[in-house]
Amino acid sequence: MKDMILIAGPCVIESETMIMDLAEKLKKITEDLPVEYYFKASFDKANRTSIDSYRGPGIDEGIRILNKAKSEFDLKIATDIHEPWQADVVKDICDIIQIPAFLCRQTDLLIAAAKTGKKINVKKAQFMAPWDMKNVVNKLESSGNSNIMLCERGTSFGYNTLVVDMTSIVEMKKLGHPVIFDATHSVQKPGGNGTSTSGNREYVPYLSKAAMAAGADGLFIETHMNPDIALSDGPNMIKIDNVRELLEKCLAIRGVI
Repeated sequence: MKDMILIAGPCVIESETMIMDLAEKLKKITEDLPVEYYFKASFDKANRTSIDSYRGPGIDEGIRILNKAKSEFDLKIATDIHEPWQADVVKDICDIIQIPAFLCRQTDLLIAAAKTGKKINVKKAQFMAPWDMKNVVNKLESSGNSNIMLCERGTSFGYNTLVVDMTSIVEMKKLGHPVIFDATHSVQKPGGNGTSTSGNREYVPYLSKAAMAAGADGLFIETHMNPDIALSDGPNMIKIDNVRELLEKCLAIRGVI
């Protein structure tokens, strides 16, 4: 069996010190586990609920910080892009370019990401059926890149609510590419705090284990030293101290299916 794919890190770069601390801890957590690990952090959260919300340091400073973590701790890096021109900027330091769920049908963005030749992790939009991701796959493959991962991150269920249909994992695997389960965004309540998103991190371990049982090839997990004071997505991030135990349980389930 191939190693479980793990994309994990904070939602957004809050500071260089924060990134280096988390990168070091996640390196130690994962180095003796059978996981293919990528450190993830965003340089810009371009789809925050409120115009007053923290977005990140921007692409230039963000790439500098991520490259420092990559070099110092010998990490593979994942980050997301929101505009086509950003693909060329991040390609030299990123091992995975991630496409946000809200943007997964944006043809120009997909083509630009594909042409870098990097691995592409595409979040399935909250409004899309899993089988409709075939069109996303076709856009990437038609642009010369078959190094694709598809990511389940929950489905809209009324207002401010997401649910997870585990059969989505089964359906997307039929498209011939690894499927990742986004364990932390799946427990969001989009816009639930009025000017920001809320969520319930209590559900993260249960959904993660269910995803492994459903055949997911990996996990996407956002984590923080203290999620309660995080500048973005705190309610759904898990504490760094809880990551190792969760991974061990998920690996155990994966080992018997």
